[in-house]
Order: sequence, then structure tokens, then C-alpha cells
Amino acid sequence: MAVLTAPEQVTARWLGDDSAKLPVVGDLARSLGARDLALGLAALKTLDEPAGPYIQAACAVVDSVDMVATILARDALPRKGVLGTVALAGAAAAAGFYFSHRLAHTR
Repeated sequence: MAVLTAPEQVTARWLGDDSAKLPVVGDLARSLGARDLALGLAALKTLDEPAGPYIQAACAVVDSVDMVATILARDALPRKGVLGTVALAGAAAAAGFYFSHRLAHTR
């Protein structure tokens, strides 16, 4: 939610101060925030439905892509931003795959 309301503050840690000040970065950050909000709501809404495991897995794939994209761009990003993003996105992906598996096998 923070990226929707304060994109420059969030992206400064991830992409660096200079990049965070670019209007296009704020626009892209808001779109990522909206994507994450929509996926999160879908994941919550479908927990008890047959689509639940698939939605959880889709969220995990998106988090995995965020992690891999950050690793690939690491030379152009602040070290703290890379470490934080990789840790957070990696943990979210692992949790998403775990919960997807659990939902699929507890029905």
C-alpha cells in the first residue's frame, strides 16, 4: 500500500534517490502497487475456493519475477535496495508456493 500513496519514498530505497524522482518511476511504482493489491485481494477472496491454490501460485510467480528482475538489474541499483527486495520478494514467493501447495493438498 505504501507504494500507492508514497511511491517516491518506496522507490528511493529500491532504485535510488535520482531514479525515484522521475515521474515515470512513480507511475510504474503505482502500477506495481495496484497489481500487488489486486493479487492480494484475489488471493484472500479465493482461499476457500477451488481456484485458491492457483491464485496463490500466481502471486508467488509474480514475486519470483520481481526477485529475479532485481537480481538481473543489481549492478544499476543500490545494494540495500537489492538486498531488501530480494529478501522480501523471495520470502513472499516461498510463502506463496508453500500456501499454494498446502491449499491444493488439504481439500
